[in-house]
Amino acid sequence: MIEFLSEYGMFLAKVVTLVVAILFVVGGIAATASRSRHKADQEGSLRVRHLNEDFEDLKDSLEHEILPEAQRKKAAKAKRKQEKLEAKQKKKAGTEGKEQPRLFVLDFDGDVQASGVEHLRREISAVLQVATPDDEVLVRLESPGGLVHSYGLAASQLRRIRNKGIKLTVAVDRVAASGGYMMACIADKIVAAPFAVIGSIGVVAQIPNFHRLLKKNDIDVELMTAGEYKRTMTMLGENTEKGRAKFQEELEETHQLFKSFVRDNRRGLDLDKVATGEHWFGSKAKELGLVDDIMTSDELLQLRQDSQTLYQVQWEAKRKLGERLGLSLESAMQRVAEKLWHRGSQRQIH
Repeated sequence: MIEFLSEYGMFLAKVVTLVVAILFVVGGIAATASRSRHKADQEGSLRVRHLNEDFEDLKDSLEHEILPEAQRKKAAKAKRKQEKLEAKQKKKAGTEGKEQPRLFVLDFDGDVQASGVEHLRREISAVLQVATPDDEVLVRLESPGGLVHSYGLAASQLRRIRNKGIKLTVAVDRVAASGGYMMACIADKIVAAPFAVIGSIGVVAQIPNFHRLLKKNDIDVELMTAGEYKRTMTMLGENTEKGRAKFQEELEETHQLFKSFVRDNRRGLDLDKVATGEHWFGSKAKELGLVDDIMTSDELLQLRQDSQTLYQVQWEAKRKLGERLGLSLESAMQRVAEKLWHRGSQRQIH
């Protein structure tokens, strides 16, 4: 029996050693990728797609498959005739060669740290150098929220568009909650799909505490601070009622700032009703004034394709193979961490 336990103990030790070694390697790769991310984001290029042409190609492809040849020829002839007529009308009106107003389409898919802001700021910087007051920016926004300061910066990037006197529309197909809604409320107009999740104007923080477990095993944790409220809550030490009260006070203060921000950007909202931390689906969000219209981003683009020239603008960073591998591992680790986020210790707009 003793020999079995000894062998079993050695087996466990080897497994633990192997797991620790793997985590160490993965952590090292992820750390390297994280350090190189800023540099990689500096090296990239701007990709621009003409969405009007994309829609036209889709239409042509489908017509080619479903229409008889004679009917296709007739449709092509009618199209050429219409184009000549429009060109003649523009010439007569003196608008020949004059471009339609442009709609610049940007995409933001937010994680807890709003890390997409690095690309968003470059896309906005590019657009602002060519856009005129006749143009418009559409941001297709997806985010459940995250860190207060990160989403504050992301919202500030969108504010740059408004400050230039350019109309900003935000489209939400799935979710714009918490920090995501902080960004969305900057817009002149918000459209949302019927079942998109909207709102969650609140703040949450959840901190596990292992003090009793450590105390039970005679493990002391020494925490040294300078400043009465340098550390109000801790995961390992003993939390006090005074510390809890101060931490709650900080949460309430953050919530008030969030509410004020929404109030300044969405006039007429009943904040006592919508700033409770709850979220709503798109249709109900429209009733409450959180969004302005119910439609998907695809519907919006197809409505605009005849009256505006649509350009999708996307910053693409260049990364080497090692960086891509490291970022893939980091992304996998981050997804695991985000699942544990709501049980973690960081404050979050929610």
